[in-house]
Amino acid sequence: MRIDRRFSAILLAWLALGGWPQPGAAQVATEASSTAPAAAPAAAVFRQEELDQMMAPLALYPDALLAQVLMASTYPGDVADAVAWSKAHPKASGDDAVRQVAEQPWDPSVQSLVAFPAVLVTLGQDPAWVQRVGDAFLAQPGEVMDSVQRLRRQAQAAGNLESNEQQKVTVQSAAQGGPTTTVVQAPPAEQTIIIEPADPQVIYVPSYNPSVVYGSWPYPSYPPVYYPPPPGYYFGSALVAGLGFAAGVAIIDSIWGDCDWGHGDIDIDVNRYNNINRNNQINISDNKWRHNAVNRDGVPYRDNASRERYSQRLPGAEQRDALRGREPARVAERERARQTLSQRGIEAPATSNREARERAQVADREMRSQAPRPQRAEAGAQPRQRTQSSTQARQQARQQYASSPGTRDNAFAGAREPARSPAVASRGETSRASASRPRAERASRPVQRSAPSRPARSGGGGGFRR
Repeated sequence: MRIDRRFSAILLAWLALGGWPQPGAAQVATEASSTAPAAAPAAAVFRQEELDQMMAPLALYPDALLAQVLMASTYPGDVADAVAWSKAHPKASGDDAVRQVAEQPWDPSVQSLVAFPAVLVTLGQDPAWVQRVGDAFLAQPGEVMDSVQRLRRQAQAAGNLESNEQQKVTVQSAAQGGPTTTVVQAPPAEQTIIIEPADPQVIYVPSYNPSVVYGSWPYPSYPPVYYPPPPGYYFGSALVAGLGFAAGVAIIDSIWGDCDWGHGDIDIDVNRYNNINRNNQINISDNKWRHNAVNRDGVPYRDNASRERYSQRLPGAEQRDALRGREPARVAERERARQTLSQRGIEAPATSNREARERAQVADREMRSQAPRPQRAEAGAQPRQRTQSSTQARQQARQQYASSPGTRDNAFAGAREPARSPAVASRGETSRASASRPRAERASRPVQRSAPSRPARSGGGGGFRR
């Protein structure tokens, strides 16, 4: 038995060294990969009803104009500046207006919108809505495109989307719209509705009431918003039938984008782009739109994926972490030290200035709430004691002043003692009576004068007469 076991062990070792295949390991790896949980899909930033609500005022724009609006909405700060510029230059439109703002620090997609004052009038009524549209297009471009097609089919079913003198509406099948991706979350749409200007060089901006043109709205909790044109703006049919058009704008190069419905993005006409943007040329291969985070001007992104994708970290920033003491070894040592402190019942140091401030505020509140109550009572009693002592001092001063001899004949003596006022008044009457008595006596008794001692003079005037 011992010999058989040794022989079996030697044989197995020889087979392993000789490269004998081990089917068990491959099978285990295959089973592990098959049983591994799939990555959870990222949560949608906006739901379908929210997308339809925000895209309702724009879904019936011509494809090229809609593409310009979607690109520009990702720069809401520049759009607000363009709205202000258009209000200050109400007569500027078309390619000439775009050339006038060539020196403005705006994204080229925003510069192209000054060719259409009617569009900026609509976007200027709700800047928050513009930012939401841009955030949705950055986070869910394919779903935004699907929302537009869904709304167009709804308007067409209601009889409010058809070809006329201003626009040409065509319907293409999904195969004609371009290749589709193999992995989809929902079945692809059977039709793609294309809206183009009737004249390629003249674009009419539509204005409509979404509550009318789309018929019955399927989301009562998310009704569409209507942004009517301001008074004085001329829209051809006056919106009597729910859909009107502004005066046509002649353009040649201002519109250089177009919707790619098959891929859920925007194509760029490089020739038109370079013709109108002399200061910002692009290569012929840059025929797909890409968001430029530099032109975002600090406006925060709504979702984490967009923040990570368009973060403006400079090249080589990871290499500078070592200079800030963020080496992996040091980070691990700090973490172990924090765990040791917590195990010993000692609070670990704060990891940021904000955490340190919050801890200081909490400690200050605890110290105030835990202060001994006798000390509080004594602290509150000290002002009262000082008040009582000062009141007693004033009363003693009044008594001493009233009892001093030098103040008896004071005219104001007894003013604070109402009981003594009659006596003082009678004393004054007595003084006055005694002072007037001699005058009465002189008036009732004749004055007796003694005879003169000088002898009488004779003759001449000036002597005494009898």
